Amino acid sequence: MKTNLGIDGFRFGWVAAWIDDRGDHGFDYSPGLTRLLATPHARAMIDMPIGLNTSGYRTCDLHARELVGAAVFLGARRDLWTFADMAAANRHYWELEGKGRGVSAQLWNIRDKIRDVDEVMTPARQAIVGEAHPELVFWNLAGRVRLDSKNSVRGREQRSALLEQRGFTRLPKWLTQRHGTGIGRDDLIDACACAIAARDSTQRVGGNEIDPRGLRMEINY
Repeated sequence: MKTNLGIDGFRFGWVAAWIDDRGDHGFDYSPGLTRLLATPHARAMIDMPIGLNTSGYRTCDLHARELVGAAVFLGARRDLWTFADMAAANRHYWELEGKGRGVSAQLWNIRDKIRDVDEVMTPARQAIVGEAHPELVFWNLAGRVRLDSKNSVRGREQRSALLEQRGFTRLPKWLTQRHGTGIGRDDLIDACACAIAARDSTQRVGGNEIDPRGLRMEINY
């Protein structure tokens, strides 16, 4: 039985959604990534950058942003987590690459999650564990059109409906069960989108760039 796994970060750790060939599905969460990735799976997708250079914007992020807009954060780089604060990071990148080539607050806030993924990834593991971006997944599922903002009621309904149509029929119940866990509504929805990508995706942006550790820089959808 093939199980496909989708993983997203949240404030207190990681949330994973899974779906198998029979349509059985569930979710789990953990402070660390290792236990969730130990779940037997045919393929897994993580909503976090995989493959990092020490400078410059990743081409896959630039291409993804052209398709779905500012939901794609720019500036993921290896060693971002070593700076004392965001101001120090931006001073470094502005001096090295030019004014405006820094990092956003959103990206800075997930720097430790980026490090967690980087620490467990290897070129061999990338054969079945890849990077996905939920907004690219939803864009593709919706017929390659942008949905309403995920912060709006209609946007959440659109995303939930697409996931339910593709097998995550328990999602409405899960959204009521997450209370008290720290898992945000969007975190669980995005983990499900990554699981759909793990099961169904055959397309990607990027993939031609290899980082110094041999990891492909690509986003699957």
